[in-house]
Amino acid sequence: MRILGFNISKILVEKKDEVRERLKLDQNIDIIDIEKEKIQISEKEALKIKFKFTITYSKDYARIEFKGAVIILPEKEELEEFITAWKSKKIPEKPKIGLFNFIMSKCNIKALNLEDELNLPYHIPMPRVAQENTSEQDKN
Repeated sequence: MRILGFNISKILVEKKDEVRERLKLDQNIDIIDIEKEKIQISEKEALKIKFKFTITYSKDYARIEFKGAVIILPEKEELEEFITAWKSKKIPEKPKIGLFNFIMSKCNIKALNLEDELNLPYHIPMPRVAQENTSEQDKN
């Protein structure tokens, strides 16, 4: 399976009043639809996978939502697996992890920027620099 394209069609960000309690964050990816699509760069049929990625802050404090689509070029067997699995609103397990990781990597970057703009807590931990312990005893 090759990923050919990524498109965001909707971004929603809302923040309610200040919350004094500890917040709980929840992330979710929903696959909305999977459909065959003809593309100009290949004779093979591609798949358009529509998704919704949501970050929800507890107590209805805030919500970030992205809707979009990923265009993939699966092998013939994978194409049939996707179409068959989607009849029961599922996606095959093997490509699911790679697909979800791709969606998260694209949306998480945009979400961090939006969280910064709205002064929301980041939904993923940011790397931190720590000072090394360099006492004289440690050098011996």
